Amino acid sequence: MATNFSLFRLHTLPFFAFYSPSRPLAAKPLFSSVTTAALSFSSLPYGPSLRKGHSPFPLELPKYSSSGEIIASLDEAAFTRVFDISALRVPSHICSTLENRLRGHLLNWPRIKNIARVPGDEFDDELKTILPNSTNGDEAEDENLVALNRRIYGKAEGDGEPLNQVLYRDKLSRTFNSRGYVKFRNLAKISRPKKKKKRDDGEKRRMKGVGRNEVALVEVVEDEEEDSDTEALSRLLGEDVRRRPKWRGSTRLLLLDEQYANKRIEELPEAIKVVFQEHDDQGTNSAFELVKCKLTLFYDYWQQNEILEALLPTGMIIPSAFETVGHIAHLNLREEHLQYKNLIAKVVLDKNRPKIQTVVNKVDAIHNDYRTMQLEVLAGNNSLVTTVVENGLHFHVDLAAVYWNSRLATERQRLLSCFTCSDVVCDVFAGVGPIALFAAKKVKHVFANDLNPCAVDYLERNCVLNKLERKIEVFNMDGRRFIQAVFASQRAQSITQVVMNLPKDAPEFLDAFRGIFQGNSLDTEYTLPRIHVYGFSKAQDPEFDFRERIRNVLSEVTFDIEMHRVRLVAPGKWMLCASFILPERVAYSKTGSNL
Repeated sequence: MATNFSLFRLHTLPFFAFYSPSRPLAAKPLFSSVTTAALSFSSLPYGPSLRKGHSPFPLELPKYSSSGEIIASLDEAAFTRVFDISALRVPSHICSTLENRLRGHLLNWPRIKNIARVPGDEFDDELKTILPNSTNGDEAEDENLVALNRRIYGKAEGDGEPLNQVLYRDKLSRTFNSRGYVKFRNLAKISRPKKKKKRDDGEKRRMKGVGRNEVALVEVVEDEEEDSDTEALSRLLGEDVRRRPKWRGSTRLLLLDEQYANKRIEELPEAIKVVFQEHDDQGTNSAFELVKCKLTLFYDYWQQNEILEALLPTGMIIPSAFETVGHIAHLNLREEHLQYKNLIAKVVLDKNRPKIQTVVNKVDAIHNDYRTMQLEVLAGNNSLVTTVVENGLHFHVDLAAVYWNSRLATERQRLLSCFTCSDVVCDVFAGVGPIALFAAKKVKHVFANDLNPCAVDYLERNCVLNKLERKIEVFNMDGRRFIQAVFASQRAQSITQVVMNLPKDAPEFLDAFRGIFQGNSLDTEYTLPRIHVYGFSKAQDPEFDFRERIRNVLSEVTFDIEMHRVRLVAPGKWMLCASFILPERVAYSKTGSNL
C-alpha cells in the first residue's frame, strides 16, 4: 500500500504530482554506467545520482543510422530514479524545530527540502478540540465524540456549537421562505461577485499533474513490518506505547539521511532516539512514527551535466558551456559531439527554459567580410531574431545576418571607462552598435560605421530603441574609405577616440591613418586621436607579436602602445586590444594610403 505525498521544493514554481502510467514506458537513451539493478549507497559518493537507486522503466539500447548517427529521441522517463529512504512523521507545529535540531541527520539533498508535506492530513484548528485526546481521560474523550456526532448529524442546535456549512445551508433552505435572511452568516461576503481566478495552463490540467515543473515525489510505504517497528518502539519507550493512539492532526515528514534507509529505531543515532523519548515523556498523544518512504526523482530534477554525462559515452568531454544571445543558446560542439548534437540540444533546451527557446550550433568558421556565422538550429523554434539586454541597453539582433558576441560585454565596459564626456568617438566596425550605443550615453558624439548593410539597419533601429539617435551618426562604408572620409571633413578636429573592433582584419586597416592630416596647415591645431585596435595572436608572446604588426603597418616604431589581453578564444590564440595615440609623423606623412 502506498500513499502519495507531494514534496516541498526550494523554488516557488507550482508543483505537480506524478502518477505513473499503467504500462511502462520504453527508454531510448543508453546509460553505459547505469544498470536496472539498484546500486548500494556505500559504493557511490553521497547525494542523489543517476547511478543510484533504480529505474521503474526498462532501458533500451539507442538506435543508430547507417552512418553511425544516433536517431533515437530523448525519453525523459528513463531518467526517473526511485530511492528507498526513511522519514519521521511528526506534528506539523514542531517540524521546523525538529528540523533545526536534527539537521545533521536529515537528507539534505540539493533542491529537496527536508520537510515533506502530507496532503489530506490537514485539520482546522477548531476541529482539534473535539478530537479524542487520551490525556483528558476516557470521560472527556466520550464527551468529545458525542459532541462530534451531534455536529455531524445536525443535533448541535442550542448547545452553543455552530452547525457545519452543509447542515447550515440545509437549515436555511428550510427556513428561508418564512424568515428570510435573518442571521444569515457571511451575507456580505457571499453577495460580493467572485474574483476571477487565474487559470492554469489547460494542457497541464488535462495531464492531471504531469507538468514541466515536476521534480520529486515522496511515497510513504506501509507494509507488514509496521508491527515489528511498534514492538521495537515499545522496547525503547515502554510497554504503554502500544495502547496510545497515533496523533490525529496535521503532520509532516522529516526525511532522514540516506544511510538510515531501511533501519529500525534501535539502529538510529542517539539524537533521534532522544527526540522519541522526550515526546513520550511529555505524556502527549503526539506519537512519533518512523516510516519507510520512496523518493522518486524525475527528469526535471537532474542538472544538465548529469543528464549529458549519462547520455554521452564514457570519457567524452561534456559540452556544458554555451553563449547566450537573447533567447538563443549558441553551442560550439566538437566533432566528437556532432552525432549526439540533437540529444545535447534537447537537454540544453529543457534545462534552460523559459530563458532559452532556441539552440543553435556553429557549422563553420567565419570567413565572409560581414563576419556572419553559419548556424544550424538544433532544437526549439527557428527564429534567430532576438533582443539582447546588456547593462540597461536593448539590442535587436539577427544572428543569421549580423555578428554578436555576448562574451565581450566586460571588454566593452572596460573600453567605455577610457572615454570621457568631452570625447568624440569614431567606431569603424560598429556592427549593431554594442560599443557605439554605450559610448553615446557618455561622450559628446559618435560616428558609427559598418560594411554590412543589415548590421547598419539594426544599428539604426537600436539607436531609436534606446533613444540615442541624436548622438549617433551612422555610415555604411568600407573601413578605409570611412576613415578617409570622416577625417577629411571638418569633423576631424573633434575626433578623440577611434575604435577598431574587427580582430581578424583590423590591424591591416591602420594604414588608412597614414597622412590623414596631409596637406593641412601645420598652424592648425588637430587633436591626434587615441586608437583602440583589436586583433588575434597565436605567438608565444602575443603582446610583442601584435605590437610589431601594428608598427609594421604604420611604418613607425617610436611610439608607445598599451596592450590588454581580452580573452583566450582558442588554445594558444589570444584576443588583444592595443591602445595608442596616433603618431604625429604618421598623421602628417607625405605618403597617404591608397583607396
